[in-house]
Amino acid sequence: MSDSPTYNTTIEEARQARAEEAKDRLHVEYPHIRQGEGGKEERAKEGKEEGRGLKEERRRRSADGTMLNRAPCNLTSLSRIVSSTRTFQRAAARPVSQSGRQCRQRFYCTTSPARASTAQLVKQLRELTGAPMMECKKALSDPEVGNDVQKAKEWLRKHGSAKASSKVAGREANEGLVGIQISNAGDGGQVASLVKVASETDFASRSDVFSTFVQEVANAAAAVDRVDALPDVAKFVDESQNAEGKRLTELLNDAILSIRENLQVESIHVLKTSSTKSVLAGYVHGRASPDVSCGSSAALVELEAATDEGRGEAGDAAKKLAMHVVAAKPQYLNPESVPEDVISKEKAILMEKMQGTNKPPEILEKIITGQLRKFYEGICLTEQSHLIEEGNPKVSKVLEGLGLEAKNYKLLAMGK
Repeated sequence: MSDSPTYNTTIEEARQARAEEAKDRLHVEYPHIRQGEGGKEERAKEGKEEGRGLKEERRRRSADGTMLNRAPCNLTSLSRIVSSTRTFQRAAARPVSQSGRQCRQRFYCTTSPARASTAQLVKQLRELTGAPMMECKKALSDPEVGNDVQKAKEWLRKHGSAKASSKVAGREANEGLVGIQISNAGDGGQVASLVKVASETDFASRSDVFSTFVQEVANAAAAVDRVDALPDVAKFVDESQNAEGKRLTELLNDAILSIRENLQVESIHVLKTSSTKSVLAGYVHGRASPDVSCGSSAALVELEAATDEGRGEAGDAAKKLAMHVVAAKPQYLNPESVPEDVISKEKAILMEKMQGTNKPPEILEKIITGQLRKFYEGICLTEQSHLIEEGNPKVSKVLEGLGLEAKNYKLLAMGK
């Protein structure tokens, strides 16, 4: 018979032949691996070759159409083959020390310095502007910006704030804050401002970004040398600046970009003391933060003392009266300040109620006068009962006892 191999070689013989061939190749390519070191390399090699042999046999039988006649195999043996194959692959990939033994190798995944730097810049820009992360990333990646944070801030003001303003424009702004600021005037007097800024949600109005903007508007308004409500609020916001020289319009756009809501400066009032004997004081209800004079409602009150010495007591009295104004919400300072048309309308209502009583005209006049007095007590500050003083005396009586006179007041509240 010929010595050439036949095709009737059994699977076991083919497997052994391949194992011997792999063994020789293993020692040629990896001479540092020794068979006597615990037998781990040998077992890994055998498992690897056994797995290869099974794959080759399945491939051959699939081509011959004899897959149904494959050798019996159980899950335990297959799992051992797979485990041995993986062990061999890991062993072959490990580095080798000078002594010929394999070394333990650990792998770590780290972010590239370029990506880490970009992420830090995005985080820094987001903390400065409050803009969304994707817009911060877009601003930094602009060719004209070149990852410069200051240039990115300007980019967001030009592009991001305009986009945010267009999205929120037209939405109803029913929440917000009222802020006050009292400053010393150059002539020895005082100037106080009362501003109202609206937002869409209460959540936004309680944010630090929003309350800081309201305080900036109040501070800028307190520097205006005029009295009463400013006729053009939009013009004032567009032309005025804060203490650092930044326009209120830019501050408003920055706040809109950060909060992503429709923000509106609705009204601004400014009071100035009429003489050196006058004192201004304010009160904020529902303060949003201890660091700012902003809340759900606020009031300013101006009291004038009869003498310069009495001005010292006027400050505390004005503070209490401002608290009363927030609670009682008067509409006018005193009966003399009530418009004539309002009085005429109230008299007409009272006369209509008196019809059919058959009372003499002089009696009707006295009744109407008494009813008007009650009407004044409800809408006039000086005629109201002082809600802060003990016993709730009339405000005019309290001021008279202190030698003070109520000169002016302003009240603003959200939702009004």
